[in-house]
Parts: sequence; structure tokens; C-alpha cells
Amino acid sequence: MAELSDFQRKILLGQGANVTLFTQKEFDDALNKAKAEIMAIAIEASKQAVVIERQACAEVVQALSEQEDEGEVATALRNAAMAVANRRGAPVIQ
Repeated sequence: MAELSDFQRKILLGQGANVTLFTQKEFDDALNKAKAEIMAIAIEASKQAVVIERQACAEVVQALSEQEDEGEVATALRNAAMAVANRRGAPVIQ
């Protein structure tokens, strides 16, 4: 096990209670930066989830259209699949 420094020992033993590790402003700045990074990642993940779900829905409708005999229902299902997939950010189905 690694040896602790004097500073680490004081903190762990509670002797460093009056030691300022960083200022309130530094803490607030770091916290705000972390929050912004978390929000950016959450927003990007949500966008990707919507695209994946949209593509999956389009594939389900496309599969249903292939089960139908040619006609108005099959055409409507194919059109619906393309409309869902072709919404902004979704890959195109042909």
C-alpha cells in the first residue's frame, strides 16, 4: 500500500479542518463546468436515442408492408416507413 503524505494524513485524521483546499469560486466554477458537460452528454445521448427509435419504428412498418400483398395497404405502409425514417436525423430507407 502506498505511503500517505503528511497532508493526506492530516485530512484523513481530521486535523486539516481549517485547511482550504480550494476557494468557493473555484468550486462553483468546477461544478458549473461539470453540470454543463453532463447536460451536453445527456442531450447528445437523447438525440441518438430518438434517431435509433425512429429507425426501429420505420423498420417495423417496413416489415409489415412486406407482409402485405401489393395494393393500397402495402403502399401506405411503405410510405409510412419512409416518412418516419426520413424525418430529420434518421437514415433513409429505400
